[in-house]
Amino acid sequence: MSVRKAVIPAAGLGTRLLPLTKEIPKEMLPIFDNRGGVSFKPLIQLIFERLYDAGVREFCIVTGRGKRALEDHFSRDNGYLAFLESMGRQGLTGRLKSLYDMVENVKLMWINQSKPTGLGAAVALAEPFARDEPFIVHAGDTYIASNGYIEKMVMVFEKVKPEALFLTARVKDPRSYGIVEEYSVEDEGLYRVYRVVEKPESPKSNLAIVPVYVFKPSVFQALNRVKPGAGGEVQLTDAIQMLVENHPVYAFELEKGEDYVDVGRPESYLEALEKSHRRCVAE
Repeated sequence: MSVRKAVIPAAGLGTRLLPLTKEIPKEMLPIFDNRGGVSFKPLIQLIFERLYDAGVREFCIVTGRGKRALEDHFSRDNGYLAFLESMGRQGLTGRLKSLYDMVENVKLMWINQSKPTGLGAAVALAEPFARDEPFIVHAGDTYIASNGYIEKMVMVFEKVKPEALFLTARVKDPRSYGIVEEYSVEDEGLYRVYRVVEKPESPKSNLAIVPVYVFKPSVFQALNRVKPGAGGEVQLTDAIQMLVENHPVYAFELEKGEDYVDVGRPESYLEALEKSHRRCVAE
């Protein structure tokens, strides 16, 4: 795979999940997964493993204050492994070793975002990491009920060679999302994008941007031109619109059954739990 780098933004405060997220990052909320047997693992670990399976070997995780649990989770704890083995819990030890082996086989960079000022600002911090290579951005609080969406995205990216490619999904209330308002159909589920808007009051479509992207490095030039909007946030959607004006940008729609859930609210987290458990039981 030609795309070997990934950025995982994980600096959001998770205020809609308080008081739980006062000390526990929302990216650490557990999700059901059946890799190596059914288990309950942090969402960010599931995302990391999926990116690893897709061939990514260089990671940049953007975190903020109160997110130390993320770094601790990805740090090998030999003492805890020895304790589990002494208790005869080799099965559990094997699951932890599997994660640690992957971590030790990649380059992992941590970047601190001192203040959460939007997804665009988080991605902009990763410019020294990405350098002159294409890279994936996968939001750390996004669950997708599918195991192959990253590989499919990269395959389309390598075939079409756009400046940017991102996932989309049809939603009931588009006002809470970045929306693809103008596009043309290039192939089944593949769209050439002409206009994107962040949280429009009167949406012209229900095709929402799912926060999983593949970018060429030119996105950093666009982000440097984006001015903060409401709440002082730098919107990644605005940078994508700048790219659209001079370069081909494409959207790839999730297939039926590949449900997208933002775990940022109690109701949506419950939905993610239900969907992830259903997939484990079905498979």
